[in-house]
Amino acid sequence: MPELPEVETVRRGLEPALVGARFSRVTLRRPNLRFAFPERFAERLEGRRVRELARRAKYLTAHLDSGETLVMHLGMSGRFDVALPDGRNLSPGDFYLEGALGTPKHDHVVMAMETGATITYNDVRRFGFMDLVPTDGLAASRHFAGMGIEPLSEALTGEAVARLFRHRITPLKSALLDQRLIAGLGNIYVCEALHRAGLHPEAPAGSLATGSGRPTPKARLLARVIRDVLTEAVAAGGSTLRDYAHTDGSAGAFQHAFRVYDRVGEPCSAPGCRGVIGRMVQAGRSTFYCAACQPAPARGVGTRRAALGAAT
Repeated sequence: MPELPEVETVRRGLEPALVGARFSRVTLRRPNLRFAFPERFAERLEGRRVRELARRAKYLTAHLDSGETLVMHLGMSGRFDVALPDGRNLSPGDFYLEGALGTPKHDHVVMAMETGATITYNDVRRFGFMDLVPTDGLAASRHFAGMGIEPLSEALTGEAVARLFRHRITPLKSALLDQRLIAGLGNIYVCEALHRAGLHPEAPAGSLATGSGRPTPKARLLARVIRDVLTEAVAAGGSTLRDYAHTDGSAGAFQHAFRVYDRVGEPCSAPGCRGVIGRMVQAGRSTFYCAACQPAPARGVGTRRAALGAAT
């Protein structure tokens, strides 16, 4: 499933074709994706102008001049193809082999814009979806209610990490993947951030807060490296997880900078480290880490700290 940097890459690729343009015709080639399309979906889009294309966690949000917002989620294999009036074809963000195939039978939504551009949504597995939500009620909608802070925003600080994780004895990796705390983090970039911060994935999340609720130095470091990893991944165009190229010849490149993800048995790339990348399974997901760089907490120490925070 595309993670936050991949979705942000798609947003940036779609922005020139969508923002400021008006939908002239929307064609649905099936009644549903993961969920049924909203009532009168195509009719409510046609004639409307896109004022802004934003991202919230792993969702794309196109704010319309009708007072509604088009909410889009790529699911596991969703992708957008853009055919420009000058004959060029762009695929802003191909990250999976299935999406890169782009066979016409999986073209489910076709959006013709007044500019002459055509935007086609292709989804092999149909786990993506689209919805229309009143813009003034977007934050309280079923998609975003209870969602945590944005990891690329200024809200993610050491103090925020301590506040969110205090009292929690759940493993640190699990807490980072909890979308109610920090929204948009996924397995790949959490593994990478924990390695950079030198934190063991099984350390109790509450160990990043002191007994008085203040952030530990590691909490501040973790907040910084999360932003660093995501920013670098966005700059690299995300991560292409299987071997193929975009239709325009480009591909996300951050996978070449992975320090731990999917590198089991390989030497750790941290300067001076002689460790080897290992793998464990947490909540059904693979966790990649270096035991030398990310030592396990002394037995009971992290749990006692988390419990102390809970008692204060």
